Amino acid sequence: MDRTVITVVGKDGVGIIAKVCNYLASNNVNILDISQTITGGFFNMMMVVDPQKSSKDSATMAEELKQIGEEIGVAIQTQNEKIFDIMHRI
Repeated sequence: MDRTVITVVGKDGVGIIAKVCNYLASNNVNILDISQTITGGFFNMMMVVDPQKSSKDSATMAEELKQIGEEIGVAIQTQNEKIFDIMHRI
């Protein structure tokens, strides 16, 4: 399974989770795991998703999610899970 890691970081506000999840649902992307925290007014969310049933390629989804993030004032990044794992090994 080719999974994608999505991270969302920024100042907390209403509707962040809703915007991201609505985008994923409308593009037939399944959320496999999600965790979020708010610390000192800052929002941090990490998702593992399965984009295999989406008709959009990963570059398009990454750019569209980045644009959504800019609209709502957070930074949204996407990476293939394998690349994410390699980059975060200690």
